[in-house]
Amino acid sequence: MITQVNGISLNYKVTGDGNPIVLIHGHPFDHTMWYPQVVAFSDSYKVVTPDLRGYGQSGLPASGNTRFEDYATDVLLLLDFLGVDSFHICGLSMGGQVIMEMFRQAPGRVKSLIFADTFASLDTPQVKQGRYDAADRLEKEGMDSYADEVIYKMIKPSHVSSMPDVAAHIIKMMKATSPSAAAIALRARAERIDYLNEVFAQINIPTLAIVGMEDEFTPVAKAEEMKQHLKNCTLVVIEDAGHMPNLEHPDEFNQVLLDFLAEID
Repeated sequence: MITQVNGISLNYKVTGDGNPIVLIHGHPFDHTMWYPQVVAFSDSYKVVTPDLRGYGQSGLPASGNTRFEDYATDVLLLLDFLGVDSFHICGLSMGGQVIMEMFRQAPGRVKSLIFADTFASLDTPQVKQGRYDAADRLEKEGMDSYADEVIYKMIKPSHVSSMPDVAAHIIKMMKATSPSAAAIALRARAERIDYLNEVFAQINIPTLAIVGMEDEFTPVAKAEEMKQHLKNCTLVVIEDAGHMPNLEHPDEFNQVLLDFLAEID
């Protein structure tokens, strides 16, 4: 489904009925990265899976102007349109930072936060510059060579051959992403605020941090850092998984989330 919010067309899917949970994809993916979760959760929950602006079938404003905060505002306005007042939210990687911003903008609406393979602190100067360099590269070269390289960090390297369907799905999402939209997101993300020190002290709802043991992008230490700054956080490490445990070990990932949500609901 597509609706107009915040000056853009936003693609989304709603599956199931019950308490709402919103799943926010990472970069450079789309809402289909959550297909095992949609199947598992939609028996008990209303599952909302949007494509963030510029990703999947969602558009960008004609000007291209996008701040990191806009990704969160778009989703909150979509939830207004859907009549969803309060909700659980889960985000992976960049999506995890988007849900931090959603909480900052609408803390009274969020029932719980699930941070998957993400981090809350500011980038180091080198990492920040790396986002700008990657944005320039994607605009020049497109997504194909980047996707073929980075698949070995998106999932545990051995899983690229041992889980060919998972690897193929991830590569397909990456190569389908607009290079200009990916570049816009990288630059916006480089200028995000320090959620660890500016927002986490205000979070007083249940939180879950879940991370793959072999995640190179957001190592377990980053999940531990978030837990230390949160009042009510459970940390779970998924063995034998990289940056996308929701696809590498979906059954285990799903059970952790469902157990966490059942305690709240």
